[in-house]
Amino acid sequence: MAKLFRAAIMGPPGSGKGTISKRIAESFGLQYLSSGHYLRESIAANTEAGILVKRYVERGLLVPDNVMTRLMVPRLEQLRNHSWLLDGFPRTLAQAQALNSVCELDLVISLNIPYETLKDRLSDRWIHPASGRVYNMGFNPPQVQGRDDITGEPLIQHEDDKPEALVARLRHYKDVAKPVIDLYKSQGILHSFSGTETDRIWPYISSLLSAKIDTQPSTPCQNPMP
Repeated sequence: MAKLFRAAIMGPPGSGKGTISKRIAESFGLQYLSSGHYLRESIAANTEAGILVKRYVERGLLVPDNVMTRLMVPRLEQLRNHSWLLDGFPRTLAQAQALNSVCELDLVISLNIPYETLKDRLSDRWIHPASGRVYNMGFNPPQVQGRDDITGEPLIQHEDDKPEALVARLRHYKDVAKPVIDLYKSQGILHSFSGTETDRIWPYISSLLSAKIDTQPSTPCQNPMP
């Protein structure tokens, strides 16, 4: 059986996680698991977890740990024989501990991007709410200004992408992420990458993954204890 490889990517809003995740998935054949995609999917399907998620999203609140775990853990159990990359989960120590009870990660990538770079990226960021597609006026603009490329529907800018809200968001990310980063550092699986340009960071991430995926033994995710 081919070796399995499971990784997660962490980084503040605007750090380029989505862009790098897609490159990793394409280059290394990992299944890309985005928590944002699963959140939108559960809301659209009107599942029990989706109804809970919607209540928080509509009020602009973060989805609590127990709801996120309830949404993500069954997905990961279904993929226990697959290699994958997780984006957006775990965000907190409680989520990391829930993930650990299902399966051990082989690698965690942490993106450290300077505040000024994040501020510039996010102030240029526009989103198609229904799909979560993200555009950046600086380097990834829509074909028609203010419109989604696929549906033609209007794009919006999140209130919390505006500069006055950004400082609070980044501070919150730092506070919540630190225990998770410390946990993975203590397990010896954390690799941090710093820089202002995704294209400059990417070769280092690519080299690391090439070495790890060739040499990393792995076992299938286990069923959690009842």
